[in-house]
Amino acid sequence: MNLSAIWPKEAPPIDEAKKFLEKYKNKKIVLKYGGQVMASLKLSKAFAEDAAVCNKIGVNTVVVHGGGPQIQQRLNQNKIESKFIDGLRVTDNNIIGVVEDVLLNEINPDLVKSIEKFGVNSVPVNAKNSDIIKVKGSKNSSLGFVADPDQINEKIINELLANKKIPVIAPIGIDKTEQVYNINADTAAGKISEKIKADRLLLMTDVPGVNDKFGKLIEKLTISEANNLISSGVITGGMIPKILTCISCLKEGVSGVVIIDGRKPHAVLYELFSEAGAGTLIVND
Repeated sequence: MNLSAIWPKEAPPIDEAKKFLEKYKNKKIVLKYGGQVMASLKLSKAFAEDAAVCNKIGVNTVVVHGGGPQIQQRLNQNKIESKFIDGLRVTDNNIIGVVEDVLLNEINPDLVKSIEKFGVNSVPVNAKNSDIIKVKGSKNSSLGFVADPDQINEKIINELLANKKIPVIAPIGIDKTEQVYNINADTAAGKISEKIKADRLLLMTDVPGVNDKFGKLIEKLTISEANNLISSGVITGGMIPKILTCISCLKEGVSGVVIIDGRKPHAVLYELFSEAGAGTLIVND
């Protein structure tokens, strides 16, 4: 393959990237796409290109997307107030309808189209068109229709990967009564990574990574160090579910979990195919 023909100009230098090609060939990588990054046309296009490039060079690539900013925008337009508990959106009957519409009818098909523009096959996967994520019920009664995944249908994902397609998964779950639940996208990406035995999970955010109490980026964290940062109040809000997802993945055998700065164009390629990386790597103790 002529790498220079598909490699983006703003990505890491090709000579450096070539050193990492064999490391990730035929490996499973889960990319969680979300945050304010999704609102930027330039960044969303770069992300779609990164996913396509990974697929073209033989990396088994899965995309899981969020939609917080878009959901918030729609709620604001409809004058529906939002509340959060530990970084999770309280989701009542009104809000779950908005969540479902934004994720399944806007973001999921748009992202599939964006990736396909770069010449690869991409497939929308969600709880309404497949039994990808099953839930048992609410995670916490005060959160309403918010759940953690109970079952992931990894067969669907593995079949798509075997056919060199990119599954694009929306973080929606359904219980046995067909009730729809909102799932934190980081949590969904983590459970999917565990179930398909991914080699790497990249959680895209709109911050540089995990910061210490002085606001300085931490390039590498162990599980116990991460737990200490949560208990001491250094890690707060939406970063808490991200870190808990990272810890769970590592304990379940995912080789490496990285919280990356999605505000940098081609952050995925920088993380996988350069010495510098693009965020905070979390590892076992």
